[in-house]
Amino acid sequence: MRLTIKGRNVEVTDALRTYVEKRFSKLEKYFSKELEGTVTLLVEKGEQRAEATIPINRFILRAEESGMDMYASIDQVVDKIERQVRKYKTRLNRKAKQTEVNIGELLRQEEAEQKTADTAAELQNEQAEKISKVKQFHVRMMDPEEAIMQMELLDHDFFIFLNSESDAIDVVYRRKGGTYGLLQPLTK
Repeated sequence: MRLTIKGRNVEVTDALRTYVEKRFSKLEKYFSKELEGTVTLLVEKGEQRAEATIPINRFILRAEESGMDMYASIDQVVDKIERQVRKYKTRLNRKAKQTEVNIGELLRQEEAEQKTADTAAELQNEQAEKISKVKQFHVRMMDPEEAIMQMELLDHDFFIFLNSESDAIDVVYRRKGGTYGLLQPLTK
């Protein structure tokens, strides 16, 4: 795994770098290809926080943990990412069995789509008076279950996607009580 290790308000020493690389290397057993990821270590108001972002195929794994010890925060982030990877793999395997699609073919298709997709988000030059930030992103085609999984992996409250069942832009969101909602635009 190739990691970019950044530090904010903390110097990334060789010991920290080695520890991060060693801990994240245990994730390599889950993937056949080498992954790239970003780990950010930061200190804010006395808290030592570790954040990790790892894009895999059409999904992004993201975790952050904070505490009084940087090494403990790193351990917690790795454990969180590992749980997400297992969840991701289990759902992909289940989906492949349900649709009788070869999982290897499914992953190859996702990798091809990822290579052609431009994932960079840009701020627009001209912004409306009340809009303080504009974020652009590519909307990917997926079914609502995949959208929920991506939303959970990103730890967001909502996720916008192109519904493969209806060919429309839809939004899934987390409701109070642990359930999910689906917003679908009406067309005339």
